[in-house]
Amino acid sequence: MFEAIDSPWLVPFDGSFRSADMPTAVDDVPDKKSYKKKLEGLVDELDDLQRRLYAADKHSVLLVFQAMDAAGKDSTIRAVLSGVNPAGFQVYSFKKPSAEELDHDFLWRTAKRLPQRGRIGVFNRSYYEETLVVRVHPEFLQAQKLPRETDQDSLWQERFESIRDHERHLARNGIVVLKFWLNVSPEEQKRRFLSRIDEKHKNWKFSSRDVEERNHWPAYMQAYEEALRATSRPWAPWYAIPADDKPFMRLSVASIIVDSLKRLNLRYPRVTRDQRDELKEMRVLLERKE
Repeated sequence: MFEAIDSPWLVPFDGSFRSADMPTAVDDVPDKKSYKKKLEGLVDELDDLQRRLYAADKHSVLLVFQAMDAAGKDSTIRAVLSGVNPAGFQVYSFKKPSAEELDHDFLWRTAKRLPQRGRIGVFNRSYYEETLVVRVHPEFLQAQKLPRETDQDSLWQERFESIRDHERHLARNGIVVLKFWLNVSPEEQKRRFLSRIDEKHKNWKFSSRDVEERNHWPAYMQAYEEALRATSRPWAPWYAIPADDKPFMRLSVASIIVDSLKRLNLRYPRVTRDQRDELKEMRVLLERKE
């Protein structure tokens, strides 16, 4: 079963994680030219690894992105996967549950979107929303038709347990689960919100609800801390990526994905002797025909 690579941003597995200890920015960041060159190299590596992943047809990869608004989830997904064959990956965004989704357990809507073998699946938000936004806004539970009364502390612990079991099951069945919390500061989020207001081509991105959610920042940080602490495991690690500098964030995410896939030792399938003989016969037939 896959085990996490080491990284300064790896959330420990021993329950010691504290969100306040994780930086939202770092001092040592590459210049723009160096960043672009390094990212291009990683994207090329990822493209090659995805081709091998598809050919081997034994594993798949699930990338989970969670963050506060304006942390850069969309742009990071776009930048890191820009060079991968579109047939080799799929992106799903999970927002407010539909009526049909509310008639199922909280893992159902994401479980049916899991990547098939050979593919990279991306969840832009995920089942973790049920321990984050729903925890900050417990009134959302009223629509979920839960089968029994329980105190909320017990409910979150039960959901963490379900998630751990779910992710371990995925790992046992060949899905490499990598989870990224893009850790943006409230100051940088404010700057990006103002940019969305001031720059006309970004106006469509702005929502008044985003500003309202800033009032719940401490509650969200507590929810993230407890979710990451409870569910970061060697087979489904969380990485808390500093997100105030987007180039650094993208480079960090790409590096972790590439290094993780390298651990799978992906190879193109070997051709048997009978298959080689058949290929030689096909060559002869093709060369005879005009």
